[in-house]
Amino acid sequence: MIIVTGSLLAKSGCEDRLLALGLEHVRRSRTEPGCVSHAVHRDAENPLRLVFLEEWTDRAALIAHFAVPASRQFVRAAGELVDGAPQLRIYEGSPIQFASAAS
Repeated sequence: MIIVTGSLLAKSGCEDRLLALGLEHVRRSRTEPGCVSHAVHRDAENPLRLVFLEEWTDRAALIAHFAVPASRQFVRAAGELVDGAPQLRIYEGSPIQFASAAS
């Protein structure tokens, strides 16, 4: 699995528009092949900061996601509403199975 974390810092006064764009982006992204989950959250300590969490089945699905014209359009539109560079990290992982507490 591929895990993506990202964050954007909105310009003051642009946070609601940026959140609306983010929600539109994640809702569309969830329909793409290979998307396991995709979410955006507003930082509880800094309401100007949005945090994105994504899970993809594999790297090919993520690369396809980045190539979707609507994804590139989101990046361009968000770029006009943010202060500073976006933060993006991509991780490769595998789930860990825990024994149940009843065992």
